[in-house]
Parts: sequence; C-alpha cells; structure tokens
Amino acid sequence: MEEHYKPLPIEQKVQADWEKSGVFTASENTGKEKYYCLSMFPYPSGKLHMGHVRNYTIGDVISRFQRMQGKHVLQPMGWDAFGLPAENAAMQNKVHPADWTYSNIDYMREQLKRLGFGYDWSRELATCDPEYYRWEQWFFLRLMQKGLVYKKTAPVNWCPHDQTVLANEQVIDGCCWRCDTLVEKKEISQWFLKITEYADELLSSLESLPGWPEQVRTMQANWIGRSEGVEMDFAVAGFDEAVRIYTTRPDTLMGVTYLAVAAEHPMAKMAAENNADIAAFLEACKQMETSEAAMETMEKRGIDSGFTATHPLSGEQVPVWIANFVLMSYGTGAVMSVPAHDQRDYEFARKYGIAIKDVIAASDGSNDSVSEKAFTDKGVLKNSGEFDGLNFSQAFDAIAAKLIGLGKGERKTNFRLRDWGVSRQRYWGAPVPVIYCDDCGTVPVPDEQLPVTLPRDVVLDGSQSPLAAHPTFPHADCPKCGKPAQRETDTFDTFMESSWYFARYASQDCDTAMLDSRANYWLPVDHYIGGIEHAILHLLYARFYTKLLRDEGLIVCDEPFKNLLTQGMVVAETFYQIDEHGHKRYYNMTQIQVERDSKGKIVGAKLLEDGSHVTVGAIEKMSKSKNNGVDPQVLIDQYGADTVRLYTMFTSPPDQSLEWNDAGVEGAFRFLKRLWRQVYLHVESGLPGKGLDAAALTDGQKALRRQLHQALQKVTDDMARRHTFNTAIAANMELVNALNKFEDDSDNGRAVRQETLEAIVLMLAPIIPHAAQQLWHELGHASDIVMAAWPVLDETALVQDAIEMVVQVNGKLRGKFSVAATASKEQIEALVLADEHVQRYIDGKPVKKLIVVPQKLVNIVV
Repeated sequence: MEEHYKPLPIEQKVQADWEKSGVFTASENTGKEKYYCLSMFPYPSGKLHMGHVRNYTIGDVISRFQRMQGKHVLQPMGWDAFGLPAENAAMQNKVHPADWTYSNIDYMREQLKRLGFGYDWSRELATCDPEYYRWEQWFFLRLMQKGLVYKKTAPVNWCPHDQTVLANEQVIDGCCWRCDTLVEKKEISQWFLKITEYADELLSSLESLPGWPEQVRTMQANWIGRSEGVEMDFAVAGFDEAVRIYTTRPDTLMGVTYLAVAAEHPMAKMAAENNADIAAFLEACKQMETSEAAMETMEKRGIDSGFTATHPLSGEQVPVWIANFVLMSYGTGAVMSVPAHDQRDYEFARKYGIAIKDVIAASDGSNDSVSEKAFTDKGVLKNSGEFDGLNFSQAFDAIAAKLIGLGKGERKTNFRLRDWGVSRQRYWGAPVPVIYCDDCGTVPVPDEQLPVTLPRDVVLDGSQSPLAAHPTFPHADCPKCGKPAQRETDTFDTFMESSWYFARYASQDCDTAMLDSRANYWLPVDHYIGGIEHAILHLLYARFYTKLLRDEGLIVCDEPFKNLLTQGMVVAETFYQIDEHGHKRYYNMTQIQVERDSKGKIVGAKLLEDGSHVTVGAIEKMSKSKNNGVDPQVLIDQYGADTVRLYTMFTSPPDQSLEWNDAGVEGAFRFLKRLWRQVYLHVESGLPGKGLDAAALTDGQKALRRQLHQALQKVTDDMARRHTFNTAIAANMELVNALNKFEDDSDNGRAVRQETLEAIVLMLAPIIPHAAQQLWHELGHASDIVMAAWPVLDETALVQDAIEMVVQVNGKLRGKFSVAATASKEQIEALVLADEHVQRYIDGKPVKKLIVVPQKLVNIVV
C-alpha cells in the first residue's frame, strides 16, 4: 500500500473503473425498491461554481447511501440548455448559441465526472435538443385541444430603440440593459397556459407533501393565494359598464371613499381622450416597473379621472382615481379603496386630500384611531348603518347577502395565481408550433411535422426577434388548406423545458412517445435537491406539469417530488476598492493578502500587486459580480475531488449557508491523510488472521467497539433521516482520533481495529467515494465498495458492563468512580459513601441529602 495519500491517480483510476463497469447505469429492476434521486440540472454557463458542487455532492451522497441500503438507484444528469444568456454570449463572442451551449456542456460534463458523481450518463439530455423539445411541442398541442392554452394581449417590457421585448431582469432602473433607453409598457399578443384551472388542486395537494420543507409549502400556498371574498359592481355615470371590484374585506364596504383603476383600464383611456394631464400620466405609467418588489417600494401616484361611481349600498358618489399601484393584469384592474382600514389607501388619500371614513372599531377596546395610520385589524362595524355592531364574519355574510339580493354582487373564491405566460420573443428557445392562416385561423402544426426546429442562419444583434426577421422561417403553408401562411415566431419560456425533464429521464431513449411505461416505474422522484430560490416558479410549474401529464394519461402520480431538500447558498467575504468614479472594484482572494486575528477572522487586506489597502466587505453569495467565487477545478487539481466533497459536506448542514474558508479545505485534506495513515499502519503490520472473539474482549476493546457502534447508530440516522452530513463526518473524525489512541496489538485488538476501519470507510463512502474504494481494497476486499452494503449495527456492542460516574460534594467535583451498569440506586449510594477519597471531603459531617442521577453523577450535600 502507498504510504502517502495521493488523490489524483486514485480518483482517475476509480472513475475509469466506474465508467468501464457501468455501475451507475440503472434499468427498471422490479426486484428491488427503486430510489430516484435528482438534483436540479444546471444551465450550461461554461464552468461549475461552488453552488453547483455543493448541490450535486448532496444529491450524490444521498444516492450512494440509498444504494448501500439495497435500493435500486437512479441518479441522472442533463442540461437546462435554452435561455437568454446563450444569445447574449453569441453576440459578445460572435459564436452561434448552439455551438456555445454544446461546448459548455462538454466542459461541464468532464467537471462533473472529475468530482466522481455517480450519474447514469446514458440518460443525459439537453433541452435544446430537437428530440427533447419535439415532445414539448407535441404536448402543447394536446393542451390546445383541451382548451388549456389560449392567446391574449398582455403587457410586456418594450425597448423602443431595439424594438424588442425585455425580461424583467433586463430592465435596470427603468431602462434597457443593452442601450439604456427608457423602457415602455406595451401590449402584445402572448400565449398562456391555464394554470389557474389547477389552482385548487395545486393548493390542496401541498398537504400530501410532508417531505417538503414547511417554508417552501407556505411560499407556494401564499403564491397561489386562495381567498374568499365578494365581487361587486359600482355604477359609473357616463361609462357604459359598471366597474367590478373584488374584496376580501366586505366588512369595510361602508368606508369606501374612492375607487382606483389601472392606467390601462378602459375608463382611464376614455378619461385621457380630452385631458392632456391624464394622457401624460398614462404615458408615464407605461414606463413603470411592475415587478412585485418594484410595486412595493415605488411612490404611489394617481390622478382624478373625473368620473364618479355610485356606492352599491349607500348610493353615495365616490371619485374614481387612476393609480399607478393598480395593474390591469391583476383581477379586474379596479379596486375599492378604504383609507381608514388599508395603509396603502390611507397614504394615497392623505397625499391627495381624499376623505377617510372610519368604519371598524377594535373588538378588544385597544387603540383603533386612524389619525396617524390605518387601523387594519378585523373588529366590530361602526358608522355602517344597519351593519353596526357586527363582527367580521357576521358583516361578511350580511353585506354579501345584501349585495346578492340587490343583484349587485356575489360571493367568490379568488386566487392570486395568474395564468402562465409561456411565449418569448427570442431565438434560443423551443418554437411555438402553430401557423396563422388568413382563412383557417390558428392552425396547429401536424404531429408528423414536429419538431419545428430553429434555423441556424439567424442574425443576433439584439434589435428585433431573430425568428421574425429570418428570411424563410416565418413563411409556411397552412396545414389545412395549403395556402401561404405565417409561422409563429415566438419561442417557449424556458420554464417549460424544466417542468418535465425529470419525467423524460425515465424514457430518454423513447422516440415514439413523450413518455412510456418506465416513467411510472421511476416517478415520483424520491428526493429532489436544489436551491430555495426555485421554491415558487420552477417547483410550482413542475407540479402543474405533472398534473397535466397525469390527466393526459402519460403518468399516474399526482406530484413530481416526494421529498425536497433546499440547500443553502455558498457565501464568502468580499474585498473591494473604490475607484475615482465612486464605483466598487472587487478582488478575488488570489489577488490580495489578508490579515487574520487569533481566531482566524479576517481583519484586514491589501492588494498583492501594489500593497494598497483593500476594504473587507460583507459576506455575500459567491458570484461573478462580487468576484468572490472559488474555482472548483483549482481545488480538485490541488487537493482532489474527495477533499472538495468532504469540505462542502462538513462545513455546515445542507439546508444552511456554507461560509467559505480556505483553511477548512486544508483541514479536510489533513483528515483524509490521517485516515489514510491509519489504514496504512494497520495494513503494513498485517491484516488480522483471526476474526473477532466477542467473548474475550478487554475493557479497552469493548470501549472502542461501543464508540464505533454508537457512531454507526448516529451516522445512519444523520444520513437517512436528518441529512446532517456534517455531524456524520464529525462522528467519524472522532473515531479516527480514538483509533489513534488505541494501541492494542493483540489478535482481538487488531480485529477490533479492522472492524472500526472498515466501518469508517463504509460510512464515509458516499462522501469520499474514491478514497473509500481504494482503502476498501487495501483492507482486503476484492469487490468494489460501491457494491457494498451499509455496515450493520451490533446492538450488543452498545451494552456497557460498567459505567463511570462523577462524584460531587456540595456541588463541587470531587472524583469519579466505576460502577456496574446494572447497579441499583442503593448499591451506588453505599459504594460512594464507603469510598475513602469521598469520606475525606465529607470530613465526618452529617449527610443531609444524597442525589443519584442514573448513569451520570452522585451529589452529596453535607
């Protein structure tokens, strides 16, 4: 055996053996319990970052552990390959998006293999492959047939200079990220999936996911946002239709002092026809950001429309305002405003001098004044005529009944969830498979003509939709009548591809159907691993798509992911200098020299290049913009993949943030060297020729075996239930330390050492698979550790013949003594009182009290 741990040749050999044997290739073996473990697939951006490494190591550890439990494990990998970054890279680097994407995939695949992840590479897929998105197009057309797809105009971010639609993340401070032109709101025709048809089921079936974090289920429930309320009409003089609003607080109806409508509302547009000020306000609203974060923080502005509405119960006239905080895409584009009992309405009313009418009193007599702010709690009605004195639920029922009786309203269940807009005006995505014919209307592309593929010869200059500008792509013959027609030039939102990839892995090589019977063997995914940032959109869309696939008869499961682990971010210190323009320039750890205090905390830094001072900034998520990332490849080359895997699993529990520390990587490497040395010394002195003789164990041998099986008991729970890999590693580190102190070279002593080393190697095999395989062979095993079972707990080893107890006199430690594990309280008391050492501290004084804490201590009070 090699005396020193040399990770790189070991890892290369072990990885070659895995690839040759195909050990991670999974078939549909019905003789074993299946276990489908999946980590969210990456976007092929070029290189792995430490967030990837942590995510995929967690998934690999779980997969390998479940394999050792005797499960039939599937762990596939693929590429979320469509998306805007590829188009941007194409423009910057003068390369085609497909070439850029596939080149990145090739590089990142090799990085994943270098890290030793046990993937079934035979199932690899890329969402930009026409053979993948062919079935996405096919399924979209099935949904069209069912009426679950529709097209309507919807507001988008529009750059008037580049004549293109921008994603929310491309709007920076209200301007186009590319040309800095002020962005406008524009109504264009978009494709939508009716996710709202499944809102009730998406909400109720969250209860069937006990293996998901409560935080994620709550976030999804809030996003779906089911509410019980009342929808009612306010008649408006001079406007043909009543304004319909929805409220969850009908108890405040008598406090309405104005209505607010969106800038896109028909009433607002009518008001602007003969009013330049209103027209200017509507124009300004077009340039407003409409993301939730922006809407929350922006200044609330409005203008009086000149219209007045009639209160449906009191008959009072209330003004109708046009407000920038009301969106046409949410609800009816109109809201009733009760300044006394809604803080946003209150601030708006104060700003524009609108009346505030207080109609709710605190039910517990607490302060309900609205002189400083709105009173938003539910309470008892006042100033509400016939409804005075009613509590919230009574008022809800009474007011709803009154409105229904007058034919002016109805009870209604609403959802915050909106239908999913799935079309994008970009190139690098799956084309929407429809054709527009002047005579036949919107016509689906026939199945035999799928996939509709992307042309390669496109101009990517950011100035317009590349597919719309293509000389031939938009032109097609109508599949129904054969006349010249126009092909749809939108592509699908990339969330479409990531909403069903987990199912396609099960049928990746099927070329006759979207999914086959193998999908029902593997689904649902038993454990899904990814970042908390995907808690809503990706996970919600994947759940929605699963229900669509089920209702199409393609699968039988209701939910895609049985258990969900959301890992924390990888964070690190930031270092920067401020330039002459006031901008921060960030530096990587390789560019600076740091000064640390006695506890290892960084307290200062200077630039290696010129020694100038560098500011130590906040600890933030690793990112390119902050230049605080660590290249995994550098670490692999220096320490080996097992060290990187060990460090990322040991530093913190998987669901918490990992704060990067270079010294910690060194520490992980040192531990592997210590473990290697323990095995080396054991092997060099000769493997034990005899098995363990349990009847002849000494106290020292029993103590080590007890520690081993206590550790095994804990590590098994850490790996299987708690997923706290850091504490599992810590328990094994303690065992290695115990072995270092164990100097018994007898036959039984060597047998106990062999048992302990084998167990350590097996317990760490999911985390450090390369070193574990080599050490397993060195310990005398011919088969690979990847085929080995998890070690078996020996309950008898946990039994203690004797226990050590602490003695205190008047609360102060005065000694320790050994007692039989089966000794009674009386026997312990007699033993301790007879001890000469204890008697010296009692010093003849009467014993007032004698307290025995079983298996821990005896406290004598004198």
